[in-house]
Amino acid sequence: MLRPRYIPPEDIFPPNPWAFEAVHYDARLARELTGQAETMFALSNGYLGIRGAVEEGTPVREAGTYLNGFYEHRPISYGEHAYGFPRIGQSILNCPNGTVLKLFVDDEPFVVPRAEILDYRRSLDLRAGTLNRDVRWVTPTGKRLHMRTVRLVSLAHRHLAAIEFELTAEDADVEVAVSSELENARPLNADTTDPRLAEGFIGRVLHPTGTRSAGLRALLSYRTASSGLSLGCGMDHSVSTECSVLTQLSCDDDVAVALFRCKLERNKPLRIRKYLSYHYSDIVDPEEILAQTASTLDRATRSGFEQISERQRSDVERFWARADVTVESENLRTQQTIRWNLFQLLQASERAEGHGIGARGLTGRTYEGHYFWDTEIYVLPFIIYTNPAIARSVLKFRYDMLDKARARARELGHRGATFPWRTINGEEASAYYAAGTAQYHINADIAYALRKYVEVTGDQAFLWNYGAEMLIETARLWFDLGFFSDAKGGLFCINGVTGPDEYTAIVNNNCFTNLMARENLRYAVKTVGTLERLHPDLFNRLAARTGLDRAEIVQWGEAADRMYLPYDARLKIHPQDDDFLDLERWDFASTSEDDYPLLLHYHPLNLYRSQVIKQADTVMAMFLFGSHFTQDEKRRNFEYYDPLTTHDSSLSVCIQSIIANEIRFDRKAIEYFDFAAAMDMSDIGGNMMHGAHIAAIGGTWLALVYGFAGLRDDDGRISFNPILPEAWSALKFVLTVRGQTLRIEIDHVSATYRLLNGERFDFSHAGEECVLSAAEPVLTCAVGPLPAGAGRGGGLD
Repeated sequence: MLRPRYIPPEDIFPPNPWAFEAVHYDARLARELTGQAETMFALSNGYLGIRGAVEEGTPVREAGTYLNGFYEHRPISYGEHAYGFPRIGQSILNCPNGTVLKLFVDDEPFVVPRAEILDYRRSLDLRAGTLNRDVRWVTPTGKRLHMRTVRLVSLAHRHLAAIEFELTAEDADVEVAVSSELENARPLNADTTDPRLAEGFIGRVLHPTGTRSAGLRALLSYRTASSGLSLGCGMDHSVSTECSVLTQLSCDDDVAVALFRCKLERNKPLRIRKYLSYHYSDIVDPEEILAQTASTLDRATRSGFEQISERQRSDVERFWARADVTVESENLRTQQTIRWNLFQLLQASERAEGHGIGARGLTGRTYEGHYFWDTEIYVLPFIIYTNPAIARSVLKFRYDMLDKARARARELGHRGATFPWRTINGEEASAYYAAGTAQYHINADIAYALRKYVEVTGDQAFLWNYGAEMLIETARLWFDLGFFSDAKGGLFCINGVTGPDEYTAIVNNNCFTNLMARENLRYAVKTVGTLERLHPDLFNRLAARTGLDRAEIVQWGEAADRMYLPYDARLKIHPQDDDFLDLERWDFASTSEDDYPLLLHYHPLNLYRSQVIKQADTVMAMFLFGSHFTQDEKRRNFEYYDPLTTHDSSLSVCIQSIIANEIRFDRKAIEYFDFAAAMDMSDIGGNMMHGAHIAAIGGTWLALVYGFAGLRDDDGRISFNPILPEAWSALKFVLTVRGQTLRIEIDHVSATYRLLNGERFDFSHAGEECVLSAAEPVLTCAVGPLPAGAGRGGGLD
C-alpha cells in the first residue's frame, strides 16, 4: 500500500550527500513537479518560511511566505451545530512575497520554460543553508547571458531573508531591466475536496495600515481584521556594477517595485542584493511594526550579503556538528535523503522560540499551520537531543496555552485542562470532534514530552516552575474523564476517546490512550510529591494557585495503579480498544490502489466499522512503553496490526520500522525506514507539493536513533542495543545528554562511544553497564550477531 509517486532521476537529481539539486532543466518534468520543487527548495528558520518558487515568479504553484503564528480567524461552518463545537478556527496567512526579481532582456521577459537553456543548476546547499541557481541561456537574437542567484532565510536574524542576483552578458552588450517586487497577492483558493488542506478566505485578509518608501527601500504594513495582528514587511537593495544603472521605486498599499534599468556591457556583471524583513505583533501598532521592519533592514544593509551568508554557513555548520547522522551505504541517495530530512528539522525549529512547530513547518499551508501532537511525539525527541534550548521553548509555549486549555476543559464539562488537538493560538480549531477533540491523548503526549525533556536535559527548574502545573491539570483531566468500572473488576476505564488511529474513533479503553494516561498520572504524582519534599514553598504556592488537594494526588495514584489495559488471552495480543477485535476486517483485496488514502474515498462510518488502521496505534504504544510489553507480545501485536495498517498517515512507517527492528524483522525494518525517509523526496503520499511532512521527518530520526541504534531513555537512563541493516556499513550520530556530548559510531562488529564533552557519562550497551569519563572518553563494545528468527517479516504489503 506504500508506493513512491516519483523517483528522482539521477541524471537530473544526482545523489549528492550535501545538496539536493537539479543539474539539468527538463521542461516537462519541471512543469509536472512545480509544486513539489517549491517544497523541496523551501527555506525557513522556524519563524519565517519561504517556498522555493523561482525568482521570475513563473511558473509557480504557490509562492508562499509564512510567519509562524501569524494567522487570521475563520468561522467554522457546520451543517448541524452542537454544544462544545469550536466556532472559530485559525489559518496561517500567506504574507507578501518578496522573492520576485523579474528579468527583461531587450524588453523581453526571461522565463526559463521558454528560454534556450545552455546550462542549468538549482541547488539547496545543505552546508551553506542557501538556495542557489545558476542558469546560462541564449536569447532569440543569439546573445548569451549568465544568471546566478543565492537565497537564504537567516538563522541568526529570524526576521530576515536575503537574495543575491547577479547577471552577466557573456558575448555582447544588452539592455536589461530587473523588477524587484514585494507584493501582497490575493488569497489562494482552497481545495475543499481534501480535509487536510488549508481553508480559503473570501475577500481581503490583510488590511493596509500604511507604507513608507525612500531610495531603494519600501515598507508595507497591514492588520488582520479578527485576530488583530499587525504585520510589517519590507525590502531594501544594494546594487553594484561597472555599468550605468537607472533606478526607480514605486509603492502602494499592496505592491512595491524597485526597477533597475541597465545597458549591460559584456563581462561587466550587474549585482543586486535584496534584503527582506518581516515582523508581526498582537500588541504593537503599525508605526512601531514599520520601525522594527526598517531596523532589520538597516542592520542587513550595514552587514552586507557576504557577512550574512558567512554567518549562515557557520550557523549551519554548528547544526551539523550537533545533529548530523551519517550512514555509510552503497546507495548514496540514502545519505542525501537523511540530510535533507535533518535540514528540514533545522528549518522548522531553529528560531521557533515563542511558538509551536506546525505539521508542515513553514513549507506550506496544509493543516493551516496548526500544531498537533506531532511536535511532542515525533519532533521534540530530536530537538531535545540536539537543541535543548528550543525544546524548552516549545514546551514553554504549551505552558503558555494552559489557561485556554483550562477554559476548553470547562467547556467540555471536565476538570483540569484539555489541550487543543490542533491550534495556533491555544484555542481548539478542529471541526471534526471524532478525530479531533476525542483525541484526548494530546494531554498525555505533552506530559510524555515534558518528562523526556526533563530527564534527558536535567532541567528540573523547568519542571518545578512550569511542568508541575501542566501535570496537575492534565492529571485532573484523566481522573475526571475516566472511572472505576464495576464491569471491569474495579479497574480504571476511559471511554469515548480516539487514539492515534483516526480510522477507529470514539472507542472505549484505547490501549495507547490508557497507557499514556497512566504515565501522565504517575508522573504527576511523582512530581508533586518530589516538589513538596524538596521545595515546600514552591509546592505551597502551586497548590494555592491550582487549588490542589492532597486527596487528589492519592486518587491519581489509584487510577494509575488500576488502569485497565485491554488484553485478549486467546490471541495473546493487546486489542487496540475494547471492541476492535469484534469488527469485520477491511477487504484489502478488493480495494484499489487508487482508493488510498481511504479517508478521501470512504465515509468515516465505513472505516469505523472495520478493522483497518490509518497509522500505528497499539504499535506506537509498544514503542513509547516498550517495558510494558514482552518481546513475544511485541511480535504478536506487530504481526496482527501490521497487515491492517494502510499507512494513509505519513506518521506510521517510521514507528513500524522501529518495532520491526526491535523484534528482528530486519528486512521489513529497513524497507519501512526507506519509505519513511523518502516520504517527501519520492512523494509517497502524493501531497508533497503542499509542504514537507515535518513529523514524518522527525520519525525518520527516531527510526535511525531509536530503531537501528537501539536508543532507549526510560526514566532518563540511556541505553543502546544496535542492529545495523545489512545494506549499511556504518551509522554515526551525536547526542547531547544533560549538557554532555556523546558520539556514537556503529558498524556490524562493534559500537564505539566517545564522550566529546563532559566529565562522566553512564549508559548501557546490550544490557551491560558502561561508563565514559574525561580520563577514559572512548569505549568500544561488540555488536552481537542477529538472534534466531532474524530476517523474518517480508516486504511491504
